[in-house]
Amino acid sequence: MRQRSASMIEVQVFGILVDEDTRSPVLVLRAVEGEETLPIRLGFHEAGAIAAVIEDVDLPRPLTHDLLMSLLGTLDGRVVKGEVVDLRDETFYAVLHVRHGRRIHRFDARPSDVIALCLRAHASLFVSEEVFRKAAPRDVVEASRHQWLGFLHSLEAAADPSAIGRDDTPDEKTVQ
Repeated sequence: MRQRSASMIEVQVFGILVDEDTRSPVLVLRAVEGEETLPIRLGFHEAGAIAAVIEDVDLPRPLTHDLLMSLLGTLDGRVVKGEVVDLRDETFYAVLHVRHGRRIHRFDARPSDVIALCLRAHASLFVSEEVFRKAAPRDVVEASRHQWLGFLHSLEAAADPSAIGRDDTPDEKTVQ
């Protein structure tokens, strides 16, 4: 299976939401195969840089990520992939993989920058299984899990109007 390795899970950007309590943006990554999700709190500028790519907004002037993509291209570099590799003290850590010639260079970076660059480069994003494990709430009851899955399904329905009215909610026997 291409999307999963022993410790990394391929993800895609599911969307950017606004936390109702803090009014801050939250980026939601979701496994390409599976139901793992990872919410990452962002700053407004970081969310804007990612949203500009998601929504294909043509800005009058390039953002920093656009400048970096131009520099990489001029120097014959190419973003290969991005990985969210750790979560410590409520801070996510990420690595950007850039090919230059035959070498692949790894750069430590903020997840928001890695995601913004991977989206611009159409490169794959991965999250470590350990990060999913560390980010999982420890004391959430099963009802909360159902509520979160229901929320995700409602977002999918909003993106796909034909899904409205469909009952895709897993039954209790299939939820782990």
